[in-house]
Amino acid sequence: MDWLDWLLLLARVVIVFFALLILVLLLIWMERKVIADMQTRVGPMRAGPRGVLITLADGIKLFFKEGITPTLADRPVYLLAPVIALLPAFLAFAVIPFGKGVVLFGREVPFQIADLSIGILWILAMSSLMVYAIVLAGWSSGSNYPLIGGVRSSAQMISYEIGMALAIVAVVMYSDTLRMSGIVASQDRIWNVIPQFPAFVIYLVCGLAETNRPPFDLPEAESELVAGYHTEYSGIKFAMFYLGEYLNTVTVAAVATTLWLGGWRGPAPDVVPWLWPLLWFLAKVLLIVYVYIWVRATLPRFRYDRLMAFGWKVLIPIGLVWVMVTGAIVVLPEEFGRDTVVTAFAIGAGVVIAIMLIWPLVARRTEEASTS
Repeated sequence: MDWLDWLLLLARVVIVFFALLILVLLLIWMERKVIADMQTRVGPMRAGPRGVLITLADGIKLFFKEGITPTLADRPVYLLAPVIALLPAFLAFAVIPFGKGVVLFGREVPFQIADLSIGILWILAMSSLMVYAIVLAGWSSGSNYPLIGGVRSSAQMISYEIGMALAIVAVVMYSDTLRMSGIVASQDRIWNVIPQFPAFVIYLVCGLAETNRPPFDLPEAESELVAGYHTEYSGIKFAMFYLGEYLNTVTVAAVATTLWLGGWRGPAPDVVPWLWPLLWFLAKVLLIVYVYIWVRATLPRFRYDRLMAFGWKVLIPIGLVWVMVTGAIVVLPEEFGRDTVVTAFAIGAGVVIAIMLIWPLVARRTEEASTS
């Protein structure tokens, strides 16, 4: 790499950084407006056209607001935790391809910061770092409520990371590559959301828990913990936690788009060929974020024991079973032929559906017989 390659790489990093910041600001405004519409309210209207600059106004207010550090806080860790909350989401986005790329100065510039051969492992590693920010924030604040929020988060996020990893493992087995660009290339005929739909649903649910969004926002449950792990944070430090949570939501949606929804793939005209893949990628990310907003406006918060039971007793077993099914889908056609395997899976699916339809009738008759 010569100086021009390094300069183009630096330009991509800066552009992606500021694009993510602007996207997060717009998504916060979008969430407030969408939830307001679902609740028959107007939402923010004062700052900018239809209140689009309300998030920027909130950020400026928090930036100039006085920061208060608790007396009993472990000051170095207390100040480091908000920074850790921001970095993993930015770093995880570095391996996500969001377009075909362009040619500048005779060089092919991909719409991706780094195309690592272990891109999936990089994303899993960065998502695992998010828990440290919340745990360290709760522990270093010197208060009981943030500590409880941090402990809750450590159990919740680690539990749901297992389910998320199992969903991603199924896609890796099906695509036969760890490289993010390779997974996008393997979806040229059919998107992974069709053959890997159970893994897609598991990932979306685990993504809600990973980002501490409702109905899985137990680490920051205001009614129980007075806002949880960031109770003792104010000013710009609180804004960094807030920004990190929404930035992580964008990253989770971008990973789901890349692994299951074909990434930047979509129909495009020949005019400005580099723009349409980028627009398709943004549209898919916004669709997943809209689903997350919809869930927030619809479902109430889980009880904590039910939250943990759902992760360990439902998502993880289903994820393990689906990994085995994916392994069978990948390996068995090579041994017995594709037609034989498709027929066997069709018969098995029919039997399962028949049992699901008949079982409620049998259970109802058994219950009526026992009560009579």
